Amino acid sequence: MARLFSPRPPPSEDLFYETYYSLSQQYPLLLLLLVIVLCALLALLAVAWASGRELASDPGFLITVLCALVGFSLLLGLASREQRLQRWTRPLSGLVWTALLALGHGFLFTGGVVSAWDQVSFFLFVIFTTYAMLPLGMRDAAAAGFASSFSHLLVLGLYLGPQPDSRPPLLPQLAANAVLFLCGNVAGVYHKALMERALRATFREALSSLHSRRRLDTEKKHQEHLLLSILPAYLAREMKAEIMARLQAGQGSRPESTNNFHSLYVKRHQGVSVLYADIVGFTRLASECSPKELVLMLNELFGKFDQIAKEHECMRIKILGDCYYCVSGLPLSLPDHAINCVRMGLDMCRAIRKLRAATGVDINMRVGVHSGNVLCGVIGLQKWQYDVWSHDVTLANHMEAGGVPGRVHITRVTLALLAGAYAVEDAAMEHRDPYLRELGEPTYLVIDPRAEEEDEKGTAGGLLSTLEGPKMRPSLLMTRYLESWGAAKPFAHLSHVESPVSTSTPLPEKALTSFSPQWSLDRSRTPRGLDDELDTGDAKFFQVIEQLNSQKQWKQSKDFNPLTLYFREKEMEKEYRLSALPAFKYYAACTFLVFLSNFIIQMLVTNRPPALAITYSVTFLLFLLLLFVCFSEHLTRCVLKGPKMLHWLPTLSSLVATRPGLRVTLGTATILLVFSMAITSLFFLPTASNCPNVSSVASNLSWELPGSLPLISIPNEYYCRLDFLWKKKLRQEREETETMENLTRLLLENVLPAHVAPQFIGQNRRNEDLYHQSYECVCVLFASIPDFKEFYSESNINHEGLECLRLLNEIIADFDELLSKPKFSGVEKIKTIGSTYMAATGLNATSGQDAQQDAERSCSHLGTMVEFTVALGSKLDVINKHSFNNFRLRVGLNHGPVVAGVIGAQKPQYDIWGNTVNVASRMESTGVLGKIQVTEETARALQSLGYTCYSRGVIKVKGKGQLCTYFLNTDLTRAGPPSATLG
Repeated sequence: MARLFSPRPPPSEDLFYETYYSLSQQYPLLLLLLVIVLCALLALLAVAWASGRELASDPGFLITVLCALVGFSLLLGLASREQRLQRWTRPLSGLVWTALLALGHGFLFTGGVVSAWDQVSFFLFVIFTTYAMLPLGMRDAAAAGFASSFSHLLVLGLYLGPQPDSRPPLLPQLAANAVLFLCGNVAGVYHKALMERALRATFREALSSLHSRRRLDTEKKHQEHLLLSILPAYLAREMKAEIMARLQAGQGSRPESTNNFHSLYVKRHQGVSVLYADIVGFTRLASECSPKELVLMLNELFGKFDQIAKEHECMRIKILGDCYYCVSGLPLSLPDHAINCVRMGLDMCRAIRKLRAATGVDINMRVGVHSGNVLCGVIGLQKWQYDVWSHDVTLANHMEAGGVPGRVHITRVTLALLAGAYAVEDAAMEHRDPYLRELGEPTYLVIDPRAEEEDEKGTAGGLLSTLEGPKMRPSLLMTRYLESWGAAKPFAHLSHVESPVSTSTPLPEKALTSFSPQWSLDRSRTPRGLDDELDTGDAKFFQVIEQLNSQKQWKQSKDFNPLTLYFREKEMEKEYRLSALPAFKYYAACTFLVFLSNFIIQMLVTNRPPALAITYSVTFLLFLLLLFVCFSEHLTRCVLKGPKMLHWLPTLSSLVATRPGLRVTLGTATILLVFSMAITSLFFLPTASNCPNVSSVASNLSWELPGSLPLISIPNEYYCRLDFLWKKKLRQEREETETMENLTRLLLENVLPAHVAPQFIGQNRRNEDLYHQSYECVCVLFASIPDFKEFYSESNINHEGLECLRLLNEIIADFDELLSKPKFSGVEKIKTIGSTYMAATGLNATSGQDAQQDAERSCSHLGTMVEFTVALGSKLDVINKHSFNNFRLRVGLNHGPVVAGVIGAQKPQYDIWGNTVNVASRMESTGVLGKIQVTEETARALQSLGYTCYSRGVIKVKGKGQLCTYFLNTDLTRAGPPSATLG
């Protein structure tokens, strides 16, 4: 009982709970009570009139009833405004209780001869309604209930006590009344405690559901932003559906399809313009930068380009080192796509010119534009990047390579689409690019109309290098200037998405920062008042509170039948009926209390015949057996000390709680037991002549309490069902939230490596700085399929190249599947560039970790990369066998220091930079089909790991001069002890 009268919960939770409580239970039940009383009074007048009773001769009865009608009508009018009830809950409840008590005492002295059993049933009704229907706390309800009981006993005792004829039967009768009232109060306390527990549980489920909904909304927004940061919306929806299907079917598995091909998310678009742009001189500048400066410089540069692309309706496709390319006319067709790309190219050149003028750094922009048709979409299974393919894309790439620094280089097709919008001049035929020379088509350089104005303005304002001093490094000058551009950081848009509520901080405490009792209970100001004074989360909270209003739930719920309270879904009703009921033992105990009270009352008011004693003795034994079965788990220690054959008894309690069939059987047997004893007691009543009050007393005592129980059982059943419903919904929302969290994690890890993704998600997300990391020893792989360029063609037979890309998708997807093998867990796919596959190992090492280890151990992951390369070749052989092709890999490997980072706010992209990457790319481009070409340093490292390399000789490498390179002997795996030479 101490727990029932324990102090209230903390104010923050209590304030919200009281709000919920008043909306969900008190208001409709109080109105129901007042309506019941008014209907009963009217029925009483109708019965008195119909029975021929002279109301005029009984003015006391008539005045009592009429005054009660007026009083309760006024109370109903006061309580009809929920807002008023919420403000004056306790005073109004006190008035209702006082009115009921006054009505009961009025009926005591207006019904003729006063006897000790008069109005016992009505006062019992008052006691029950005090606990079940008045919006009072446990202490107030208990005080009102016991005060009601004491007032009845006191008034009758004082009134009947001085009468000598009534003294002999008065004390037993008053004692019986006291037992009955005590039983009613205890049952009321039990019911209120049970209701409070059910309501509190439902309230907590509501809070948990709100928290779950907010997390679910947040995760949906996160994954939506993540997906849209990688892919266009039309493609994102399609791929999201497959990911969801994959998550539901099982992690990593692909949904079954009608063929053996991987899903292809590529579509053909006609009438687009492709822009390629390269920063001339950036490679030399990057070599002088620190890792932080390099990542910041790239993010600011490409962030500026993204802004320009957005202004001119262009979509950035990909960043390749210091090369930037985009498309206009995707995903929606645009009539002026060529003009958009040319304008963007001119603005990019202007931005670099301003940068060069302000910093004195010798860099420039080379831009190429071509218009035509493209295939666009995503290939592979990991590290998705939206890309475009076609001969027109290849031509645009070569237009950039064969262009002039500071100028926009366009083809004849693009020039025709410009329709004279810009003046052009013929490009010199001395192209540096062999592809354009072989093509023989005339190309043009766009004349920037604002170039002369910029030349006239010159460098007004002065060079930043002059202001900062001549000794400052060019890279630092660049960084200082670029910071003024203010490009957004990667995934910065996610910081605007509402983050999930911390599970460690209860929601009410958070919302209470702007919560005021004066208006919190005033629903007339919502939702507009909430929008003005609460944040979105609190507004959603009150929306949930509104949904929990029992009056609306009862009338409008799609889940309940308002009459039977059955769930509309048969499966849910079945699940509810089969659910566990741990409180069944307390129901049995309450029933035993009613039985015990009935027994005591019978002993007080009857002659106690032996047959009645025997009947009650047998029933007592049956009840004790029932209680032992229900509470056997609490006797575990005692039972375990006894014989082993009785050790199974404690399990009976859990069986009763979890087995519906056993529970219904015991419940039915208990009800029949109490009912049969009530019937049996009637046969042992003394005659009315001997004890004129016994019959009515027995009737009251035997039937009044059980007959009042249905009044309080309906709300109890309703809230139990409501609690079950909310728990089920919460379970479903949590499952959906977990799915969304897994989807978000998969999406983010599909953009970033697993060790980088935590930097940008959840509460670990750090947007105050760009992510960058330097590594001392990373092995970089470039593996291309040069034969695919010859294989690719665009004709009606292969749907303008779509079927060729389907085969490329199969190749890349099979390569990606290798990454899921445990032995290749250290291999990180970086990107695909056309038919070239780029990957690296050593990126999951902690910064500075390599420097603390010896060279052999720090570069041990080179062996993993070699094995991965061999596996790629094996995969390609299998594809060749099934597709009747003869594709071969051309592989370049190199190892050394790199800088890794995430750049680009619009489409965040993880990449690595450095001389190691550039040389690895050259090793591939200058390599030989079917061979793995490596540098001399990498060859020595592989030899130390037991691999054999043989010299190719000295070759010319663009940008690196003459290099001595080696081929890896892949016919052998580990050759045992390292050889003395590389040959």
